[in-house]
Amino acid sequence: MDFEYSPRQKDLIARLSAFFDEHIYPAVPVYEAQQAEGDRWKTLQIIEDLKPKARAAGLWNLFMPPSAGHAHVDDTFEFDSPRLTNLEYAPLAEIMGRVQWSSEVFNCSAPDTGNMEVFQRYGTLAQKEKWLRPLMNGEMRSAFLMTEPDVASSDATNIETRIERDGDDYVINGRKWWSSGVGDPHCKVAIVMGKTDFGAQTHAQQSQVLVPMDTPGVKIVRMLPVFGYDDAPHGHAEVLLENVRVPVEEALLLGEGRGFEIAQGRLGPGRIHHCMRIIGGAEVALEKMCRRLQSRKAFGKYVSEQSVWEERIAQARIDIEMTRLLCFKAADMMDKAGNKVARLEIAMIKVQAPMMALRIIDDAIQAHGGGGVTSDFGLAKSYASIRTLRLADGPDEVHARTVARMELSKHGDLAQKVRADQAARGR
Repeated sequence: MDFEYSPRQKDLIARLSAFFDEHIYPAVPVYEAQQAEGDRWKTLQIIEDLKPKARAAGLWNLFMPPSAGHAHVDDTFEFDSPRLTNLEYAPLAEIMGRVQWSSEVFNCSAPDTGNMEVFQRYGTLAQKEKWLRPLMNGEMRSAFLMTEPDVASSDATNIETRIERDGDDYVINGRKWWSSGVGDPHCKVAIVMGKTDFGAQTHAQQSQVLVPMDTPGVKIVRMLPVFGYDDAPHGHAEVLLENVRVPVEEALLLGEGRGFEIAQGRLGPGRIHHCMRIIGGAEVALEKMCRRLQSRKAFGKYVSEQSVWEERIAQARIDIEMTRLLCFKAADMMDKAGNKVARLEIAMIKVQAPMMALRIIDDAIQAHGGGGVTSDFGLAKSYASIRTLRLADGPDEVHARTVARMELSKHGDLAQKVRADQAARGR
């Protein structure tokens, strides 16, 4: 593995960093002021003003990987993107992670990134023209509806949402939650995962369909807070689907019973994108911690000179560097061997990155004393946001289970037992 930045990466890193210095950091107070005005669920003008500047600077759709190697991709569909590899994108996503809302400026925010990859890999040309093109142009946003409140959604085979055929239409009934992005008025379409055949084999029951948000029967029940934060104007919603009717030909992605196949293709890149951004958030927390510790005196010397804080600072730097290397390794394997081969590395970084960042943010909160738990320094909000990522795209326990089972499979009789258990479960 060679993680030396290529000339192309160095150029993009320099240009993105310059854009942050010129446009993003100065816009932070503007964003906060606009967000505090009037309705919480609105389009923020500062974001719309910065999008064309980012696109003109060639910093647009940076997340979309090269299409080569994806069997379902229609390469005749053209769009504006440098087509970076996962490894090339990683340091750029880390920079975006320094300001939580900045990804949208570059059209690189979740869940749109994952949804756009789904459309590119699995959508028909008509679906791409109707939904992918405006998404790639930053003209609309989207949502992904998978998790449900009434079942243990860490096992997606539990999903109960029904997608039933009625002539040329599907009729959808179910309840979803943690549907990120639904609060944005630009959210125009949702990718919904549900069951089209309850009698099929376990992983062939599910399908994914497209549901325009203005379809009759789609009801936003409530926006869900995260430790009291509403995450407006993006937000996470509980959504009720009651007799929602969509045309089969327009709505179905890839084919009936192929929902899990799509989900695995979608979630691999999304999981690692979160981890890339988390590293940026951890760097910001460490910077804030160091500045605070060097600005306060207690018991006759700067707090930074107290041995306990020296140890915490050192451990934070070590943890960030180790996590970044694991993230690079996962990205490199995804690029070279595919998401399935990189499954172990994806699972490991998905567990490690949020845990690492939360430890550092918690120490930064401690360094700020009572101020750390207020909204004054942004640390409480950062903690709340990253804490959700121990649950999003599969909880830690599921990914740790993957790591453990792959480790056990290496060793003697245990390997046969694990393989037999997996076969019995149809996995």
